[in-house]
Amino acid sequence: LGSVGALGIVYAMAVARRRGTSSTVLILAGVALSAFLGALVRLIQAAADFTDTFRGMQWMMGSLDVASYAPIVVSLVPMAIAFAFLGSLPRVLDLISLGTEAAASRGVDVRRAERVALVSASLSTGAAVSLGGPIPFVGIIVPHIVRLLVGADHRLVLPASALFGASFLILCDLVARTAFGAVELPVGTVTAILGGPFFLWLLFHRLA
Repeated sequence: LGSVGALGIVYAMAVARRRGTSSTVLILAGVALSAFLGALVRLIQAAADFTDTFRGMQWMMGSLDVASYAPIVVSLVPMAIAFAFLGSLPRVLDLISLGTEAAASRGVDVRRAERVALVSASLSTGAAVSLGGPIPFVGIIVPHIVRLLVGADHRLVLPASALFGASFLILCDLVARTAFGAVELPVGTVTAILGGPFFLWLLFHRLA
């Protein structure tokens, strides 16, 4: 619910001043709202008792330590809805990757496709974060590696990203649990160590 609410605010700002969606406003509004909601989280932690604050800090660093199957079963509901919507998008995303005007000339409702993609991503990400916390950079590292392996066809990219992303996260969790002996790192620390340099390399590569 929180992720969908945040998405609604950001998307409304992105479409308020123009026809279509402004990617720049979408990104900047997302950054600003993320900082604001992060401040609310820290306020809640400051007002909570020590035990709840410690558990909240662990969750914020990213962890796959889920106490029971019940939260996993609950999270499967929004994930299933999101994946059902994503299943209708591969051909549409292939056309949009050629350009919005080219996609529209081929009968694609670009704004509707954007909404479906954003809501699907929000639902699936919100469900995953509710379990493991905000584990950074997986969504940046994995899709780019998958595109190098399978190409740009979204019929392959979407399922391959899900499978490769899960495998990558399990591998990072294994490293977090074993690399320093008795000291167990949050898995989010490992993904950040790997993802930070990768993101900088990707940024440099695109600007070069």
